Amino acid sequence: MARAWLGVAVITASLFTFVTTELMPVGLLTPISKNLDVSVGIAGLMVTLYGISAGLGVPFIVAWTRRVNRRVLLSVLLAILAVGNLVVGLAPNFPLVLGTRLIMGFANGVFWAIGVSMAMRLVPGHLASRASAVALSGISIATVVGIPLGTMLEELTSWRGTFLIWSGLSTLVFLLVATVIPSLPSENAVPVREVFNLPVKNRQLRVVMFAVTLYVLGHFGAYTFIRPYAEENTGVSAAFISVLLVIYGIGGAVGNFVAGYTVTRNLRASFVVAVVGIVTAMLLLLGIGHTRFGLILAVVLWGTSFGAANLCQINLMLGAAPDTFEAAMSINTLGYNTSIALGALFGGLFADRLGVESAVWFGVALAAAALLTTLATGRSRKAAPVSSEDDALTTTA
Repeated sequence: MARAWLGVAVITASLFTFVTTELMPVGLLTPISKNLDVSVGIAGLMVTLYGISAGLGVPFIVAWTRRVNRRVLLSVLLAILAVGNLVVGLAPNFPLVLGTRLIMGFANGVFWAIGVSMAMRLVPGHLASRASAVALSGISIATVVGIPLGTMLEELTSWRGTFLIWSGLSTLVFLLVATVIPSLPSENAVPVREVFNLPVKNRQLRVVMFAVTLYVLGHFGAYTFIRPYAEENTGVSAAFISVLLVIYGIGGAVGNFVAGYTVTRNLRASFVVAVVGIVTAMLLLLGIGHTRFGLILAVVLWGTSFGAANLCQINLMLGAAPDTFEAAMSINTLGYNTSIALGALFGGLFADRLGVESAVWFGVALAAAALLTTLATGRSRKAAPVSSEDDALTTTA
């Protein structure tokens, strides 16, 4: 049993490494844009292209590798991550950075589709949900430690040094996976056509994905530019930004912990409250974010709410397709990461043309649309009762 939980810990470390690699540019946009002579909005494409490849490629790659042992597949993904971070850290120009991030995104997307299910398979069935919760804590650890640590390392070395250090970390996790994780033959993987048919046949899955896509679009449209926003409106230093990101991460951990209890009582209500918190946090940022206190208050609420929303959406996905979870997670990854990409892209367009505040307003609009969609779905559900399999947003986990 101890070895099984050690394996879960290694999966958690893998998630930590992938999440920090994906979102690290958020804390480094300013120095990267200056060093490579591009605008902040263009630098945000490091997140956009990563998200596009992570989202669009995953259903195909997961289906094409459906007979590949999952330990072997995860090892390959981590090797790609290690080499990719090394190349980014040494890249002499921005096009090479973007091309490398595009390739790394494919590896990221596949991990999201297989990682949680791998953790669940390492322990006895009655402990599977606990294993998934532990694995998902890697997200909170990444936001509390990983992304802020990347910003701090940039202050001590450079943005290049930060990526080189993360290349070493990716290599270490690769070695842990190769030595600790047991052989895990593929399970529940389905052909490409069946993957794309899941949301067509499963109304519950469609509802979940629509709500998730909207709030993730809004979140990343605004959050990608939190550093430029804080620097322009509050005049804070890079060190303060590091502290701010730590605070955001702690909020995410708190939200994840609290939601772990509330989703068992009312999953839909938990998701609604979390999205309300995201919208409120962005409005607070716009209203009082020009002061340090207001900035901190908004970021605390934002992190807490987004951490809770992430845990809720994983539970919604599991409830929507428990028998084809890996395939459903590839669809989830498609929507989630494409939303990250498009959110960063549209947020960058707003930031470059209308100022960074407009990127936050974009976030408010999309997150509010997710909230209204969820509430409307609930009202429709009460007016026209259907079977328990029809709507995940009214299901308790």
